[in-house]
Amino acid sequence: MQKWKEIQAKNEEKKRSKVGGDHRVRVAPPLPPPPTAFSYIHKIVWKQFILIWAVYSSFFTPLEFGFFRGLPENLFLLDIAGQLAFLIDIVLHFFVAYKDTHSHRLICSHNLIAIRYLKSRFLLDFLGCLPLDAIYKACNRKEPVRYLLWIRLSRALRVTEFFERLEKDIRINYLFTRIIKLFVVELYCTHTAACIFYYLATTLPPAKEGYTWIGSLKMGDYNYSQFREIDLWTRYITSLYFAIVTMATVGYGDIHAVNNREMMFIIIYISGDMILGAYLLGNMAALIVKGSKTERFRDKMTDLIKYMNKNNLGRQISNEVKGHVRLQYESSYNDTAVLQDIPASFRAKISQKLYEPYIKEVPLFKGCSLAFIKQIAIKVQEELFLPGEVIIEEGNIADHLYIVCHGKLEDVRRSENEVEKSILTLQTSSSLNEISVLCNIPAPDTVRVGELSKLLRLDKHSLTDILEIHFSDGRIIVDNLLEGKETYLRNKILESDITLHIGKHELELALRLNSAVYNDDLYRAKRLVAAGVDPNKTDYDGRMPLHIAAINGFEDIIIMEILHYLKPSRMATIR
Repeated sequence: MQKWKEIQAKNEEKKRSKVGGDHRVRVAPPLPPPPTAFSYIHKIVWKQFILIWAVYSSFFTPLEFGFFRGLPENLFLLDIAGQLAFLIDIVLHFFVAYKDTHSHRLICSHNLIAIRYLKSRFLLDFLGCLPLDAIYKACNRKEPVRYLLWIRLSRALRVTEFFERLEKDIRINYLFTRIIKLFVVELYCTHTAACIFYYLATTLPPAKEGYTWIGSLKMGDYNYSQFREIDLWTRYITSLYFAIVTMATVGYGDIHAVNNREMMFIIIYISGDMILGAYLLGNMAALIVKGSKTERFRDKMTDLIKYMNKNNLGRQISNEVKGHVRLQYESSYNDTAVLQDIPASFRAKISQKLYEPYIKEVPLFKGCSLAFIKQIAIKVQEELFLPGEVIIEEGNIADHLYIVCHGKLEDVRRSENEVEKSILTLQTSSSLNEISVLCNIPAPDTVRVGELSKLLRLDKHSLTDILEIHFSDGRIIVDNLLEGKETYLRNKILESDITLHIGKHELELALRLNSAVYNDDLYRAKRLVAAGVDPNKTDYDGRMPLHIAAINGFEDIIIMEILHYLKPSRMATIR
């Protein structure tokens, strides 16, 4: 039994090696299995857990900076627990995969993950986890050391990322999400200003604390001259009230600046508050007119969901469509609409710069002229596909030729018992659908996306137009297409419209060249040869231009033909 299994395994290897003779594919090891649901759930839970600590740290840091001399001891113990959580998060960041911003591929290499994190925010995260209170005490309570606390405000970026995810979530009302976000921004700014106001009052010598905004404050019969003895909640509410009325520029007059430091800070605070007010009003106006990019994406997604539910398309198709639309939204910087206002010449240069290196490596275009490659680079369109999406179904006739830039695609074939089996893996610089596009025959296999992939799409009409101009490259493409193919496919390619069209075109050009030679038109003959006409092609009667020139005694044309035949490339072949 074991012997039989070994023989079967060898036969399978032989079959794969034969199929792998196709010029556009390379046999690759199987794709790594996707992460389990268990690990994914743990990642989500930890992300929400660390988000709660980020919210707490973002609000507690200004409070610790301003009210350091009057905070309860329990709050400091809670802060220590938060620092331990962030230390664990630093360690986990060295093992969590990330999405590449250029190719949108999931990067799982530990080395690349570590390098990216070390180059990004590792330093800020590490400095934020240092025991800054102990460092402050060890430095003889020097006040400038206290300013290091503001490093921890970098954790507020996690909160902004959370709101960005909420804005894209079509299950949550967009207007509600935006209003909550704007309210949090305003609350956070006033909270931070309140803590700084109190800090300015407590950093003066005790003898001068009466000459501060809170030390000189009297509200009714209540006197704040001994404000340190007042409970923390009352002091914080008073500071927050001062920050809000100052931000709103109401200026009731009951609380005001007393010394120069407070006046300077209020000047800076109100100057920044004008920018904050413009930001809040601008966002509220954008909500009314519905002009934001995120809201247009949400409206489009809502319409798609209504359409799919109305036509009962099913959960699988709906999820694939929603995932593709979301991916296009996240990668909208690649959209050709961005370049619409740029002149066509610059758009052509940009396309050539971005896509020409990939097209040159495609085996189908091996040996083609540089002008042909440049035209292909101008006409292609960039597209992104999520794992599991099907690019072409077996048996369908394709209208587009695809070139793989990044990612992996699986060439799937159905067996006799209708079981799908992945036989090949298409990688960078592979082409697909070329036989179906050029020869008008059904696709032999199904091509499915294995991981997030970026492809270049070229429609059949554009390719045909380019081949009409660069006709000499058509024969090269057909020769590349025939290379390594089975007998059945070779016959299909040779009988296809593109092969017949190229042959007919070559015959017409040979007749034109023979006509120019027959009329002793040296200039026209040189132009046709320079344009790519092969002078060794025969016409319907089997005559070459050299035969006609020799019969009629046209010496100049004979010399031109001989010189063309004795080109360095041909001389090397003769040798």
